Amino acid sequence: MSLNPDAMSSPVLTEEEAEALAAVPLIEAYFRRGNVQMPANLETLFTKHGLTARHGAVLAQLVASAVLAVSEVARLLSVSLSTASELISDLDRAGIVGRREDPDNRRRTLVAIAEPHIDDVRQLVAGRAEPLRAVLAELSPQDREGFAKGLRAWAEHVRSW
Repeated sequence: MSLNPDAMSSPVLTEEEAEALAAVPLIEAYFRRGNVQMPANLETLFTKHGLTARHGAVLAQLVASAVLAVSEVARLLSVSLSTASELISDLDRAGIVGRREDPDNRRRTLVAIAEPHIDDVRQLVAGRAEPLRAVLAELSPQDREGFAKGLRAWAEHVRSW
């Protein structure tokens, strides 16, 4: 197989884009490995109920937003409504989250972290976010704002891709 030298001389990505994109697999691998010690109570529940990192992603969204509709969880995680509902049902059966009817729209179901597990879930999410928090601490307020704005924009764009 031969490579087209012309294609190699005119990169599709700029050097800056390629450098940023090269970091993505490293970040993804960090979150996949889950190198953070899970609080014992959560670890027991995750093991007993066969919960996975996808369930953890739901919890991270709930830490950020406190209460979400199931449809919002689906949108934020870029999964189908049925997948989000299944993940939330698993977490509900484990007692980690609670569901209730939206008082403003009875067709919507709201979900939140169950009171007994709020501190453990916050501890887990904060531990997973520690490398990000360390980097943000090194940046100026203006750079932190730009970094966060860029991440949010990228996540929103990927969500709708």
